[in-house]
Amino acid sequence: MMVGYLANFAFPRIGEITRCGVLARTEGIPADKLFGTVIIERLIDMLMVFILLFILLIGRFEFFGSFLKEHILLPVWNMFTGITEKSFIFWLVLILVALSFAVLLFLLLRARPDSNPIILRMRKIIKGMISGIQTVYKMKRSWSFILHSLIIWISYWLMSYFAIFILPATSELQLIDGLFILVIGSFGFIAPVQGGIGAFHWIVSIGLTIYGISKEEGLAFATLLHGAQSLWTIFIGTVSMLLLFLGNRKSAVAKT
Repeated sequence: MMVGYLANFAFPRIGEITRCGVLARTEGIPADKLFGTVIIERLIDMLMVFILLFILLIGRFEFFGSFLKEHILLPVWNMFTGITEKSFIFWLVLILVALSFAVLLFLLLRARPDSNPIILRMRKIIKGMISGIQTVYKMKRSWSFILHSLIIWISYWLMSYFAIFILPATSELQLIDGLFILVIGSFGFIAPVQGGIGAFHWIVSIGLTIYGISKEEGLAFATLLHGAQSLWTIFIGTVSMLLLFLGNRKSAVAKT
C-alpha cells in the first residue's frame, strides 16, 4: 500500500498498478484479480466521500451549502451536463471509446479456445478483473470490511481535525470543520495530479475563507498539512520498498 502511495508522487494513479504488481510478485496473487479489487476499493472510497459530504450538509447546510454547491457540486454537474462544442466532442469521443471497449470485451469473452494466444491472454486478464470485482459479493467477513472502512475514514477525519491546531488562525475550528477540510481535501486528491499537489492546496485555502481565514493563511495550513502527509508517505513508502527488496532478495537466496 505504501509503495503504491509513493508511486503516486511519480505519476497520478500509477500507485494502483504498482500495488497490484508488488502483491502479485510477493504473494503470488494474479495481478488481474488484484486490479479488480482495486476498482471496488476506489468505488467504496468515493461512496464514503459522498456519505461524509451528506453528513456535512445535514450537519450545517446553511454554512457549508453555498461553498460546496459553488466549488464542488456545480463544477461536477457542469462537467457532465455542460454542453459546449468542446464538451460535446469530449463526451462523443468518450462514448465511442466506451462502446468500442464494450464490443472488444464481448468479442474477447466469446473467443474460441483455439484463438490467437494474445486474445486468450487478454480474455484471461478480463476474466480475472471480473473475478476480483466479484469478491465484494463473496467475502466471508463483509461486516469486518465495512467496519475497517469506517475506522479508516474516521481516522482521516480525526487527522484533519487535529491538524487545525497547528496554526493560530485555524485553532478555533471545531470537529465538524475538520470533516469539512477532509471532504474538500479529498476532492483535491481525486484531481489527476501527483499526490494532490496544487489541487489540494487550492481547494483547502479557498474553503477556509468561509471562516474569515485569509487565502494566505489557508494556503499555509494546506501546505503544512499536505507536506506532513507527503513526507511521512515518502519515508514509509521508501522503507517499505527497501523491506520488500530485502525480502525478495532473501527469498531468492533461500531458493538457490
